[in-house]
Amino acid sequence: MTATVPRLEALSRPRLLIRAAQHGLADYDRNRDLRRLLATAVPPPPERALADLMAREQRLESARRARDATYSVAHHVEVLIALLAEARLAARTCAA
Repeated sequence: MTATVPRLEALSRPRLLIRAAQHGLADYDRNRDLRRLLATAVPPPPERALADLMAREQRLESARRARDATYSVAHHVEVLIALLAEARLAARTCAA
């Protein structure tokens, strides 16, 4: 997790995307949302989830910047919500 957190803190995204993700944190359900986003039967450990979500978010950011017609802002916000929530969970896990 130590390598992922600095990468997460270094993300430079539009303020509106980040604010939307922060508002969505209250409704985040790890079991439901990670299973859907990562297409897995069981949510992976926070460190693996963070790595998978970071890769997915990088692809979404590339599509956004390229103005790709397949880019979905709603999906991007969902991934950012999961990223923020998993980073919090991983930080709590390391602190315990």
